[in-house]
Amino acid sequence: MSNSRRISKLFFYLLLLPAVIGVAAWQGWSWWSWATATVVSLDEATTQLSDEASVQIEIPPGTSAQQIGEDLEAAGLIRSATAWKVWTRAQHLTNREGGFQAGTYELSPMDPLGAIADTIWEGDVVQVSITIPEGWNIQQMAEYLEAQGLFPAKDFIAASQTIPYDEYPWLPENLPHLEGFLFPDTYVLPDPATPDAIVRQMLTQFEQVALPIYDEANSPYSLLEWVTLASIVEKEAVVGDERSLIASVFARRLTEGMTLGADPTVEYALGILQTPDRPLTLRDVNTPSPYNTYLNPGLPPTPIASPGIDSLEASLSPDDTDYLYFVARYDGTHVFSRTLAEHEAAQAEIQDGLAAQQHSESGSVN
Repeated sequence: MSNSRRISKLFFYLLLLPAVIGVAAWQGWSWWSWATATVVSLDEATTQLSDEASVQIEIPPGTSAQQIGEDLEAAGLIRSATAWKVWTRAQHLTNREGGFQAGTYELSPMDPLGAIADTIWEGDVVQVSITIPEGWNIQQMAEYLEAQGLFPAKDFIAASQTIPYDEYPWLPENLPHLEGFLFPDTYVLPDPATPDAIVRQMLTQFEQVALPIYDEANSPYSLLEWVTLASIVEKEAVVGDERSLIASVFARRLTEGMTLGADPTVEYALGILQTPDRPLTLRDVNTPSPYNTYLNPGLPPTPIASPGIDSLEASLSPDDTDYLYFVARYDGTHVFSRTLAEHEAAQAEIQDGLAAQQHSESGSVN
């Protein structure tokens, strides 16, 4: 090859080199962009999958393994009911004792099929808890349980009107309902959480926690009287330190044959709740009812709420005082008095203070 041709070819390659480098650079950038975009897309997909909410699924008693697989597929928890059938036969039905258990399960579509199968096989059901505060009545409990999505309020009320004497023979005779004996506490619900099952949980808790206190005491009250009195103390007491004082007032009034004059019994009878803006009226306290302790001496026929352990204990061992009266200050505390004159003076002072406060607030707004 002549020198001139070599020079020409070399010159051509030199001209081509920048283009080759540019193409290579572009290809590298394109591959990197694609790879980066793919990684980002995968990350986004993973995030979306990991963010998917768990699914609660109910396995009714007697559900076959095949039906469970179909239900899981329908719920989007597994991809294939057929794969479920093959896997569970190989891994569970041939190699392990037991079976899939009924119940409510919380599962994730991110869980492997084997993990889902293990969860249902081992009966690792959802643990749902509820808290019943001290001083609630059956109506409040029923409304709360309905709000939790468990069942209609009327179903719980109906369950509370069936008295299971065969299981709890200590329950007082001729109860119209279980008011007062459904112990306030926090419960992990059974599965399924039926009204009857929850009622029995609460009765069992009363039997284990409250009943021994009564059995060990030399109480002048019957079981029904004790729980009824404690329920009134529970509703009257806002400040814990006053429970025994309030119980002492009611104990003295019962001993002396006086009416209890307890506002919560009137509220229970009328289905209302008084407030500072809407106190009980004269018409309210004069409305006849077996629960109206302004009109009827002694205790009402049944408890008016579920007392907690502190009110139950205070009712068995009240403070030894001379108090016969108390009036609420509307800050949770009470003024206790020995005579009617002291009581009326305390009432007037509290009303004057409330009126002055309302006048001050009205003046500051204007």
